[in-house]
Amino acid sequence: MKIFDDKHIKNVVFVGAHQSGKTTLSETMLFEAGLINRRGSVENKNTVSDYHDVEHERGTSVFATPLHTEWRNYKINIIDTPGLDDFVGEIISSIRVADTILTVINAQNGVEIGTEIIWDYIDRYQKPTVFVVNQIDHLNANFDHSFKSIKNLVGNNAVLVQYPMKIDGAQCIIDVLKMKCYKFGPEGGKPEKLPIPEDQQERANRLHNELVEKAAENDEALMELFFDKGTLNEDEMRMGIKAGMLNHELFPVFCVSALNDMGSGRLMGFIDNVAPAAADLKQEQSVEGKTIERKKEAPTALFVFKTVFQPSLGQITFFKVKSGEVKINDKLVNSRTGETEVLNQLFIMDGKNREPVNKLTVGDIGASLKLKYTETNDTLYDGDSPVTIKPIDYPEPRTRRAVSASKKQEEEKLSEALKKIHSQDPTAVVEYSSELRQMILGCQGELHLATIDWSLKNHYGIEAEFEAPKIAYRETIQRSSSSSYRHKKQSGGAGQFAEVHLKIEPWSEGMPEPVGFNIRGKEEIDLPWGGKLVFYNCIVGGVIDTRFLPSIRKGILEVMESGPLTGSFIRDVRVMVYDGKMHPVDSNDIAFKIAGAHAFKEAFMNANPKLLEPVQEVTVRVPEETVGSVMTDLQSRRSIIQGIDSIDHFQILKCAVPEAELYRYSTDLRSLTQGKATFRAVFSSFKAVPNHIQENLVGSYDK
Repeated sequence: MKIFDDKHIKNVVFVGAHQSGKTTLSETMLFEAGLINRRGSVENKNTVSDYHDVEHERGTSVFATPLHTEWRNYKINIIDTPGLDDFVGEIISSIRVADTILTVINAQNGVEIGTEIIWDYIDRYQKPTVFVVNQIDHLNANFDHSFKSIKNLVGNNAVLVQYPMKIDGAQCIIDVLKMKCYKFGPEGGKPEKLPIPEDQQERANRLHNELVEKAAENDEALMELFFDKGTLNEDEMRMGIKAGMLNHELFPVFCVSALNDMGSGRLMGFIDNVAPAAADLKQEQSVEGKTIERKKEAPTALFVFKTVFQPSLGQITFFKVKSGEVKINDKLVNSRTGETEVLNQLFIMDGKNREPVNKLTVGDIGASLKLKYTETNDTLYDGDSPVTIKPIDYPEPRTRRAVSASKKQEEEKLSEALKKIHSQDPTAVVEYSSELRQMILGCQGELHLATIDWSLKNHYGIEAEFEAPKIAYRETIQRSSSSSYRHKKQSGGAGQFAEVHLKIEPWSEGMPEPVGFNIRGKEEIDLPWGGKLVFYNCIVGGVIDTRFLPSIRKGILEVMESGPLTGSFIRDVRVMVYDGKMHPVDSNDIAFKIAGAHAFKEAFMNANPKLLEPVQEVTVRVPEETVGSVMTDLQSRRSIIQGIDSIDHFQILKCAVPEAELYRYSTDLRSLTQGKATFRAVFSSFKAVPNHIQENLVGSYDK
């Protein structure tokens, strides 16, 4: 296969809301370039990019799929991404390796919430972006509304390169960069090139001038030319448009009908001639603070942006060559693990089809099979030139489930499968909570969860059960209490004897020392689950030997690991051991541990014990028109609104919400706002549980 340099490689990622036509457009571009001789369709489940069984079952893209084509001496790598934000990890990783983002807009709907969510990531990475209004020939298409919605999203830097119109019933596209009219037959394909109709000349000239001015704004030399000549020629406009795209200050708008193959060839020509190539992007800094040299002569560095499991092949690792060249049988070091990987195979992937290659150069995208130690987000580098490419920052999970194997003997198998799923998809987060004795799976939403479940069943042969995670409550006390306990056991021979008197009090930072005790020793213990135990030796007269105090403390800590109310951890208590008795023969460590545990438990139950619940700090970004219903829902979840800010047409609600009330919140918020709201939750603190809820929880535990 022909090797292209980084000036002739264009990495384009298709993003957009669900059902905007990304997969159909990618299929049409492959067809236009002759890579395939027949176009598939999503409905017939035979497109190149949607090839996974789960995508066929659901009728929608689930994975980002790399493809490639060649057009007029350029190589165009295309990544077709899902439109649903449950699969945002696939979208973000693709944006990260893109040279240009192609944002597809459904002409019937304009900018949708999915577009807005994706735009936030494009804007964060400052990627060059083209907007493509698709389905212009649909009966319900509204191009003007679509363009207006794009300007509402990105501002006046959105500029028309094309607009659609009908001439004698035929679909046409007016191109104000080339100042041509493209007229398409009923089945699309190669258009007839015509002069712009007279009745469109005024509008086309006005839009052409706007495009010229926008192009000139982004380059001082072009601006001077524009002032001298009053215009720019086509080549100068291309230079200015590219500069504007690289500055993230100009967003060209095209129009197509992907289904009927109208405008895709012209779009590919623009990608070739104008859209930035890998060589045009700003230099990238490594984690170590070094500039990554984007040269084929430089040491090899690959960034792994995606891994996917195929039952017939195993793990496929997708990477972008960030520096140097990679050849078959190269040995590269993983910067995360330090392990050496041998790239025995190199491919260019088109969906499930593999095209073997001997070499890939800087700027290109490729794949390898069966790497042993490499996961998504890893860097592979030439062993003599260590480098770590900055990893992708993936969003936190929005929903969590406790997951277990239906067959208990498959628990270990389930754990291994989930680890593999996480290594491929970092937005699926797996952790085992020893406190809750549950494996917790965090993901982006119900559809993401359903896809993981599908993978467990079909790829790993595991039936899993999902349920609401338990809540990590804490127990504490609200007043002081004293207690004593005598442990006496006689069963022939040496017995067991210990008597412990103690007082407990609520502990808080900075409180004064206890009054009325002869304090002979103090130990502050930071508990692994948060909070403290402050343990005082207040023994006088040697009634309990000092060597038994650690055993008393051990007994207390054992109770604190499983509190009497709900079996939750106890925190923030101080204990004064002030009296007791021992026996010269029968007293031992076990006896004092038991006595200390019983005395503490009895005192705890008499100290007005209180259950604490974890509270999350929740930030909700909600459209103004639905803020009322969202606030009503939050109040029903026992939340406390702490502040409200405004950004554009959104209200930012900051509130404290008990974790127990956030189960399925992601789904409910999506329903309340038609998917237009987003939220983020982080742990804040523990707060007292209301009495009626505590009674129910204690009652359930007792049963």
